[in-house]
Amino acid sequence: MKKLLVLLLMVITLCGCSVKKGDGKEHVVVWTLQMGDFAEYMNGVILEYEKKNPDIDIEWVDVPFSEGEKRTLAAVLGNNPPDLINLNPDFSALLAQRGALEKIPEEKMTGYNPQIIDSLKYNGVLYSIPWYATSSVTFVNTELLGKTDIGKEKVITKRVWKKIYRNRYGWVTEKEVLTPKPVPVSYTQMNNNAEHVKKLTGAYIYTPNLVDNDSMLRILNKYGINSPDEIKSEEAVKLFKQFRELYQAGFLPGETVSITHREGFEQYMSGKSVFFQAGANFLNMLKENAPDVYRVTEIRPQLMGSRGQYDFSLMNFVIPVKALHKEAALDFALFLTSTENQLELARLTNILATTNRALKSDFYNNYSSPEAEARSTGAKQLNKVCVLKQIRNQKELNTLINTAVQKVLTDKNTSVQDILNELSEDWTLLISEE
Repeated sequence: MKKLLVLLLMVITLCGCSVKKGDGKEHVVVWTLQMGDFAEYMNGVILEYEKKNPDIDIEWVDVPFSEGEKRTLAAVLGNNPPDLINLNPDFSALLAQRGALEKIPEEKMTGYNPQIIDSLKYNGVLYSIPWYATSSVTFVNTELLGKTDIGKEKVITKRVWKKIYRNRYGWVTEKEVLTPKPVPVSYTQMNNNAEHVKKLTGAYIYTPNLVDNDSMLRILNKYGINSPDEIKSEEAVKLFKQFRELYQAGFLPGETVSITHREGFEQYMSGKSVFFQAGANFLNMLKENAPDVYRVTEIRPQLMGSRGQYDFSLMNFVIPVKALHKEAALDFALFLTSTENQLELARLTNILATTNRALKSDFYNNYSSPEAEARSTGAKQLNKVCVLKQIRNQKELNTLINTAVQKVLTDKNTSVQDILNELSEDWTLLISEE
C-alpha cells in the first residue's frame, strides 16, 4: 500500500502539479473534473485571464471524474499539489477535516448565493469557492394528470327541494364548486394520492428510486432525519410505513426495490408514471426519445419534505494548504466563477450559476419553454436549500440505508420500527469507526 502511494505521488508530481519555472511568471496549476467537452470554453477563459494578468500562467489539467478523489488525495498529501482543484463538497469537507485545505476569505464571497456559501462551511469556516450547481425539478405528464381530479375544480350538480317564493316549494337545480385537489408538492402528498392516480390512470403516481446511491438519504434529509436517533423517530417510521403500504398494495412499481434513476426515467418516458424528478438536462433526452410525452410535460418544483426545502448538488474549487501560488489560485477561481463566466458556461450546459447577479438575470427568469422553465425553477430552489450532512463513511451509510429500504418494502413480518432500530444501531457503529 505504501509503495502504491509513493508511486501515485511520483506520477502526480511528474504530470500537472505546481512547478517553479525560470521565466518570472507564476505558474498556477488548475485541476477540473470531466470538463474536456468544454475545452473551448475553458481555454477561452484562461486566455482572457492571462491577457489581464501577464505575470500569471495557467496550466489546466482535466481529470476523469472516476479518478478525481484518488488523485487529489495523493496530491494534497504530497509536497507539490495543484494550486486549485475542482471537487464536490463532500470530499472537500473530508480534506478540510484533515487540515489539508486553505481557508477562503469570506469577504471575497459576498457576490455568491449565501445559502450555497453556508452549505460549504466546515465548522463555521469556509474552505471552498462555489462553481456551479444542479437542482432537480419535477416533470409532470399533464395528459395522465388530466384523467384525475388533481388540480381541477370539481363541480357537483344536484337537485334540492327549496322554497321558491312565498309559501310555494319546488325542486331547484344547484351547482356546488369544490376546491381543486392540489397537485402534490411533498412526498407525503404524493403518497397520499398514489391509490387515486393508479385507479384512474393505470399509471403509477411516481417512480421513486429509493435505493439508488444516496436518494433515500436525501429524502430523509428533507424531513430533518440525519442521525441514528432520528432514523428511528416517529416521523421516520411514518414515512417508511407509507412507502411500505404503497409498495405492498401495488401502488408503487415492483422495481422500486432496485430501480436506478435512469430506469425510473425510462418509465416516465413510456407513460408509466405521472410525476418524475430529474435535472433539466433530462428534458433533451425526453424530447429525443419520447416526443409525445415531452409535448405534454409540465415543470414543477422538486418534491419537499416537512422542512419545506430542496436538495441540490454542487461543484466547487479548493486550494491545498501546500499550494505554491495560493493568492493567484484564488484570484483565478474568482475570475472563472464570475457572473459573466458562469452564465457563459450555463448557456453551454444545464448547470445553475452560484452568483446572486447571475441567478437574477433574464437567463434564469424565463418560462418560454420547458427547458427555460426547468432552469428557472431550479435556480429559485437554490434560495431554499437543504444541506446534506456527510460523514467519512458515506458510501457505507448509503448501503445501510438502501438495505433497510429494501427490507421495509419486501419484509411483511418485521415491523418498520424494528428495521429502523437495527439501522440506527448500525449507523451508530459506523460513526464510531470514523
